[in-house]
Amino acid sequence: MLKVKVYVTLRESVIDPQGTAVKQSLHSMSYHNVETVRVGKYIELELQKTEKPIDEAIKEMCERLLVNTVIEDYRYEVEECEAQ
Repeated sequence: MLKVKVYVTLRESVIDPQGTAVKQSLHSMSYHNVETVRVGKYIELELQKTEKPIDEAIKEMCERLLVNTVIEDYRYEVEECEAQ
């Protein structure tokens, strides 16, 4: 069994209104040292091993469903885990 951790973030060129709202809220809570906030997504998958190369399968899942590749970037980590 494999555990895949996918991290999705907006591309640097895309304005992040949610990040701006969080930054303003932090400032209103007296955290004035916060310069920038970017908000993203974290997706965790558990996969059974198959004949298909894992990197190919993850890329396909991300680009077909999990990530809007027009405005988002992603990276992932794969680790072995025990079946439950």
